[in-house]
Amino acid sequence: MTRFEGAEQYVPAGADLDGLRRAVQDCRGCDLYENATQAVLGSGTAAARVVLVGEQPGDQEDRQGAPFVGPAGRLLDKALAEAGIERGDAYVTNSVKHFRYSQSGPGKRRIHQTPDAAHITACKPWLTSELRIIDPEVIVVLGATAGKALLGPSFRVTKQRGQLIPRPPLDDESATQNGFYVATVHPSAVLRADDRDAAFAGLVSDLKVAAQVLH
Repeated sequence: MTRFEGAEQYVPAGADLDGLRRAVQDCRGCDLYENATQAVLGSGTAAARVVLVGEQPGDQEDRQGAPFVGPAGRLLDKALAEAGIERGDAYVTNSVKHFRYSQSGPGKRRIHQTPDAAHITACKPWLTSELRIIDPEVIVVLGATAGKALLGPSFRVTKQRGQLIPRPPLDDESATQNGFYVATVHPSAVLRADDRDAAFAGLVSDLKVAAQVLH
């Protein structure tokens, strides 16, 4: 398996979210920076009560420099509203901060490629730093890649979605002791589903589990 040096040395100690956003542009912890337009850190405030973690930036996110700004992001915003989660209470980010894609020639559409386990591991220090700063009451895991990053390689969305999974404190100093994970599908999976209405209803149902923690 490919081994990368990882992001650890690029993450500035004691940085706030703005500091992380600046520093992540210089990350060379894996090979994905070579073809991406830019790194994309999360969007939201340090006071967010819920963090939603996806896979990686997509084509629009890579171009605009913000997470969940494409079709999947618009669907996620709609699902959050229906679940009763205030958008201002939410911080959205991804497990991997650079867009991984394939492209058969200049001007051709960039086709999403799932990050390898090595990419997820290399990028984990950025995600850990975001979560440590925010220390949310609930972390919503959107899809398999985020699940593997946060809950380990044995994670399966189909088995664990919609459940409150206790999460251990991120550190001993200033951690939310009653934090939880809630897993669900990635919004892009809803867009690809044969029965989109049923898939969307399932996403909203899982998000309502997270909303109960906040209320």
